[in-house]
Formats: sequence, structure tokens, C-alpha cells
Amino acid sequence: MQDGDLTLFDLERYMFDIELKGRAMERRHFIAVLGGGAILAAGTAAGLIAGRRPRTALMPWQVAGAGHADPRVRALSWAILAPNPHNRQPWQVDLSVPDQAVLHVDTERLLPQTDPFSRQITIGLGCFIELAVMAAAQDGIAVAAEVFPEGSDAAALDRRPVAILRFGGPTQADPLFAHCLERRSNKEPYDTAMPVAQDALDAILAAARHGRATGSVAAQDIAEMRALTHEALAIEIDTPRTYLESVDLFRIGARAVDANPDGIDFTGPMFELLGATGMMGRAALLDPSSVAYRAGRAAVFENTDTAMGHLWLVTEGNARVDQIAAGRDWLRLNLAATRAGVAMQPLSQALQEYPEMEALHGQVHARLAPGGGTVQMLARIGYGSSVSPSPRWPLETKLI
Repeated sequence: MQDGDLTLFDLERYMFDIELKGRAMERRHFIAVLGGGAILAAGTAAGLIAGRRPRTALMPWQVAGAGHADPRVRALSWAILAPNPHNRQPWQVDLSVPDQAVLHVDTERLLPQTDPFSRQITIGLGCFIELAVMAAAQDGIAVAAEVFPEGSDAAALDRRPVAILRFGGPTQADPLFAHCLERRSNKEPYDTAMPVAQDALDAILAAARHGRATGSVAAQDIAEMRALTHEALAIEIDTPRTYLESVDLFRIGARAVDANPDGIDFTGPMFELLGATGMMGRAALLDPSSVAYRAGRAAVFENTDTAMGHLWLVTEGNARVDQIAAGRDWLRLNLAATRAGVAMQPLSQALQEYPEMEALHGQVHARLAPGGGTVQMLARIGYGSSVSPSPRWPLETKLI
């Protein structure tokens, strides 16, 4: 890095200074010269930019379950908080038939480069179904899910129903539901001084109901899986079209997140300044020589390389119904990890089905499913700092 380049450390140090001094800080200038001499920000203006926070994007987390007389709507207000790939939130729901909710996929919200057969999108829809079922059960209402009632295409999702959810009859609440507001996909580095105990992993894996959940916290397995997931992530970044698919979904700064509360969000003081100054703009993120590109690459590898264990889901087949089942289990594992105080992040790059990943895809299946089947999900686990929830579109935008 050339002298005078602004580093992420510089910005973090300045943000810490702002947090310490707050409004009482003396008026002084923060000037950073980037290569050719552009001024980054100055004094009070930098503080105002850095202090921005999303205003509406997190509202669905605050109002879930509130103010809805219709039990279907109450359940769906929770279901939209489900994890899903790249936070695309690809669900649309038709409530025109009493006591039913018909789930469709929004075909404008797919990931054709990294998820060419929409396997991962289907898993996300399974997460949605499971959380809807759990939320209705909290009201004592059973929900029966008929999956792909009009059939499906293994190569692509279409506008046929993904599931018909039928509400009716009594049932018992699921204790995992109590943790849905605290559930996160924690994308921060994990504490390598804090191992995950085998009994904690076992308790998480026991939450699966629909497929085979396995994992390991053995030192040798951790080392090998760190290397494998690092390599898979490098392939995704180094393949221009798959990396571009992610960059096009970056929402940098509170204003961008409020305007489009989906995709991959970056908020907080450092990202507010980086976005406002263009240092983390699309051109910089796509330029391998830029500070933003190099720092971002290092950051995501710090995640793979601080895993303190891994878990994965395997289904016997790979039909759409298997993918939905995997999603339902994924939601359950995520909630069980939350209950155990264990952080969890999907690292499913090696499971993606595009040509550049083919060799690693075979390798990970040979390792994690030696008896056959499809590895549907793979995650790292550990202990990390607390993180904010991901933004969501309001429920009304998802109702047909």
C-alpha cells in the first residue's frame, strides 16, 4: 500500500474517536488523502455521515406478530424473518383462500450465477415455511404444508405454487420459536480462543427433523474445512460473473439499506464513510487493486479461517421436496445454535453448481457425504461478537 492511502484501520480508529467524544468533541478536521489527493471527509460532516442508521429496514423485526387479527398474517409476519441466500427474500404469498396461505417464489429474486438451479433459493423457502409453521404453533394453530402441489422443475423454479399452507386444528408450541428474534447469520470473525464443546454441537444437531445433520469440532477437521471453505470462497470471488452477482446486491450505508432492504447490507460508521466517499463504490469493489477490494477479500477470509467447528445437512435425494426439507432443518439448526449461544454462518460456496466449482463440489461431497446423498448446507460455528439483524421488506410488500 502506498503512503497516504486510507486504510480500514484509519477509519476504525477515527470512528472510535467519534464514539468516545460524541457531540462534545472539538471541531477539528479529519482529512485523508487518497493517492491522487482527494479529500475523504472533514470534521463534523464526517461525524454526521458516520452516525447514520437505518430507519425502516429493521422495522419488521420490531413488529413481528403485532397488530394482526388474521393468524395467517401473524405467522407470515414472523416467517419473513427467515434466513435466505443473499437476503433476496424471494417469497410471495397469496391469501385469497380462507385458512390457506399459498407460497410462490418471486422469479425476479433468483441468483442465476451462484445458484443456477435455484437449489439454495428453495432451501430459503423451506426456512420460510418452517418459521411460519412455528409461529402459528405459538398461537396453538397447526399448519400442514403441501409442497409443490402442482409439481416442479429440477432445473428452474417457476410460478407454480411452492407450498400450500393450511391453517387449522390445535398443536403445541415449539420451544425453538422463542429464539427467532435473536437468530442471526453471524458474519464476523469468531474467537479462536473459545472452542465449541461437543455437547453444544450435539444439542444443535439434535434439532433437525427432516434430514441428516452432522458436524465436527475436532481440530483436524476444523483445519481441513477451513482450507476447503477458504478455497471455495476464493473461487467465487475470482470468478467475475459470480462475484459481480454479489456486488450488485451490496447495500452500502443506511440510506441504501432503507431504500432496498434486501441483498448484502453494510452499515455502521466505517461503511457509512466508505460509501459516502466512493471508496466502497461499485467500481472500487470490482477493482482488484483497490483498497476496498483487498480489504473486503481479507475480511471474508478471516471469517472462513476463524471457524471453530462446522456442521452440514445431507439429504438422500436432491428433489425440490428434499431442498425444502433441508431449509426447514436449517432454520431449526440456526435457532438451536442461538439457544446454545453459538454463532453460525453458512459457507455453502463449495456446494454451488456452476462449472468453476465442480471439482471442489465433488471433493466436499466425497468428504461430507461419503455414503451418498446431497450436501445441502454447510456452516461454520464458533463464538463471535453480537450483530444486528438483517434488513427486511415489510410483509405487505410480499402479499399477492
